[in-house]
Amino acid sequence: MKYLLFCYFAFISISLVSCDLGPDSPQGFSLPQGDVDKGAMVLTKYQCLACHHINGIEQAAGINNPGLNVRLGGNSTKVKTYAELVTSVINPSHKLARGYPLAIVTVDGESKMRNFNDVMTIAELVDLVEFLQPHYKLVPYRSTNYQFYGY
Repeated sequence: MKYLLFCYFAFISISLVSCDLGPDSPQGFSLPQGDVDKGAMVLTKYQCLACHHINGIEQAAGINNPGLNVRLGGNSTKVKTYAELVTSVINPSHKLARGYPLAIVTVDGESKMRNFNDVMTIAELVDLVEFLQPHYKLVPYRSTNYQFYGY
């Protein structure tokens, strides 16, 4: 009985893992390593800080969008992967910023972020992601500590 149960769970596990191997799977997708210093220049070139802010990095004078100031980086309880950052730049509507009212970050359900796919080179994208990724810090998830209420 134990053997049959083990085989069943092994089959289910293998089936679930193999679901990611379809033609739309990100498996095998990899970009070369970027340059952090060039990434900082890309951030300035495309005026990303007009709508975003990163702790410790100041906006250039005269570039400000008080109606939209989405934070990049910071503490997170889950890893911000390279692929997520690339996707956020090339398809900003894929996942909208959490913690902001939808009216601030969307227009008709689409991200307000400008599409840079026709102007940003792949090298610039790689450098930008290389610059952004270290600004995300993984912190352990803290569960709620419920106090005992004696009856």
